[in-house]
Formats: sequence, C-alpha cells, structure tokens
Amino acid sequence: MIPGDLPRQHNTPWRVMDLFAGCGGFTEGFHSYTDADESSPLFRTVAAVEMDSAAAATFEVNHRPDKLICGDIRDFDPQSLVGEVDVITGGPPCQGFSGLGHEDPHDPRNTLWEQYLRVVADVRPKVFVMENVDRYLKSQQYQQLQAAMHGGGILGDYVLSDGNGLLNAADYGVPQARKRAIILATRRDIGTPIHHPEPTHTRFPRIENDLVLFDGTAALPQWVPVDEVFCRSARMRIKGAELPIRHTPDGRGGPYRTDELHFGRNPTSLSVARYSAIPAGGNRHDLSGKWAMVEGRRTYLSTQAWDIHRSGSGDVMGRLRSGHPSVTIRTEFFKPEKGRYLHPHEHRPITHYEAALIQGFPEDYLWCGTKTDIAKQIGNAVPVGLARALAGAIHHHLTRAAR
Repeated sequence: MIPGDLPRQHNTPWRVMDLFAGCGGFTEGFHSYTDADESSPLFRTVAAVEMDSAAAATFEVNHRPDKLICGDIRDFDPQSLVGEVDVITGGPPCQGFSGLGHEDPHDPRNTLWEQYLRVVADVRPKVFVMENVDRYLKSQQYQQLQAAMHGGGILGDYVLSDGNGLLNAADYGVPQARKRAIILATRRDIGTPIHHPEPTHTRFPRIENDLVLFDGTAALPQWVPVDEVFCRSARMRIKGAELPIRHTPDGRGGPYRTDELHFGRNPTSLSVARYSAIPAGGNRHDLSGKWAMVEGRRTYLSTQAWDIHRSGSGDVMGRLRSGHPSVTIRTEFFKPEKGRYLHPHEHRPITHYEAALIQGFPEDYLWCGTKTDIAKQIGNAVPVGLARALAGAIHHHLTRAAR
C-alpha cells in the first residue's frame, strides 16, 4: 500500500484526478453520479490538468478542484499527489487517430497518451479510465499501452478490463450515437478488474405482440431520441446571434449558463434556401437538381463538387433524424456544411444550447470563453451520461473492494 492509499472511510468520497480535463464532461459525470445507499457525494476532484485556458476556466467555475493546473501536461509534476488519488480519468487529444484527420502515425498529439500513462505510473491510483476515438483500439499506440501493462512495463501492476472497450454513449441513455474507446484498468492489488458498465438502453428493444417489453432482464429501454432535446429548446426563443456581454475577472467572456447558449447564426440567403430545400432526414444529396429564387435571382442550390461526389460525406448539410439519437457532436456542430447538424425540421443549424444538452450538460452548467471556445469545449467533451455510467461501475467495484 503506497503512502496515503488507505481504505476509504464511510461517506468519504473517492478522490479523482482529471487529465486533459477540458470543460469537465468526465468530471460532471462523476460528480453527478448518485447511489441509493449514500446521500453524500461519492467522488471529489482533487486535481485537474487542462492546457486550454478557456476550457480550464469552465472546469474551474463548475467543479472547484483542490488543484487546477492550466498548462502543458508534459510540464506537470504529479509527485505531490502520490497516494492522494483513487481514480484518474482523461481523454488525450484524438486528432491523430481520428478518421476525420490525416491519421498521421507521426502526429505529435499521438504521444500525449504517454503523458497520461506517466502520471498514472507516478501517482498509482486504484483505477484509471482513458477515453479516445474508436480507432485508437486499432492503433500502434494501443498495442504499446498493452505492452506497458505486461512484464516490466511501467504499468505492470495494472490489468485491463475484459472486452474491447468500444462503448456507444447511446447505450447509456445519451441522445447521441457516439462510439468511443474506453480503456479501463484496475491496480492488481485491488482485486479482480472492473468491468465496463452494462448498457442501460438498446437500439432494438424486444417486441412481442406489438408491445415493447421492459422486464429489466431480457429487454432494455430504447435509445433516447434527440427529439427530447428539441422539445426542451422549443420552449425557448433563440436570443440573436451573440452571447450576452459579460466577463470573468480575468477578462474572459462569461460565465454563461447552458440555457443562455440558445443563440443562432446569421446565415446567407443561399444557406437559408438550402436549409429550406432539405427534407426531414435529408442531406446535401437532396439539393441536387434544385433551384430557388435567392435575392431575386434563380440560383442552383447544390454545388458541382456535391453533384460529382455522390458517395461519402452523406451527413453534410444533413438534418438530425427525429426518433433517433444525434450523430457525434463535434467542435463545429454549428456549421451544417461540416455534418448532420441541421435541426430536424426547422430551417437552421442546432444551437450551442442544443449541442450541450445532447452532450448531457445540465441547464445550469457554466461556460467561459467565446462562442468558438465554447463550441470546442462542447464538442471535445466526454458525454456526461457515459461518464456517469463509468462512475457507477467504478464506485460499486471500489466500495466492494474496500469492505
């Protein structure tokens, strides 16, 4: 047992450190997890590391960690936290692995996961959980991580959970079909490894005699559709195209509540005509061959590039589908030309407010920065509902091990 690594006392929350913390999606999931047997908080954030100053400000104003390091993790010395952390969470940057990028094996961001492991090896928490894009599981870096957990590797005293760790946020009640690699590992002296959380929802519920069965064992509730988010936003009026004028003590924009992020854009007349011509569930392909009067001129709504490329990029200028979860919310969700980010039936892109709700953030969550800063924070976050499910699995396992 390392210094400070003592059995948890009753009603004492498990201590968490969040690396690559972003705006706090992981931490919000852990902090919002509750258990029927305990009324006190089950997790407490003792430290967080985040390089982006706007995201760090958002994290700080919501979670008030004991220690917040706004800087490069490569410069972070975790020695003061040895024995003071039970769980380490984090999502190292994924651009080097993402299918949206160049998938460059030499991308310097690919090595930041090694910094995550360095901190784990120094601090030696009971559990660590790392999130990344699904392609990470097929990368050379994942093979190197596995090697670090065998023989004389720096993480030789940890064991990975069974299974491939590819989880879909929609399986945990998130109105978003976002697949992520979740690396979950347990220190060997804690006992058997923690299992990934069991799904709470399913894409295809069991149906007999036209009735959906929810018996708690053989069937699960169906995926949560994105419609629930738009039912909430329909009760609100879009507040122009700008954030309220407000500044933090250091001069940054904010803080703004999630429900203050329901602002729109100022699209061109051509963009509005395109939005109007796309049917429910449609996308850029529906614009081919269509014309409209735009500012008094008959204008072709598609483009030569879109007409030539009939395959691929099917989500571009697409409407989110009613009755289904959202596609993955990325950092430029406010640009329909980047993906399926049009409102299911209104002729506009989704708002920052709607994107934050799809990611699972509460109405009173606070945000700092510019519109672009906040969009980046929302798109990069771990869905809160997925993080909450992981928190539950970790809490139950550690609580049993401490008895």
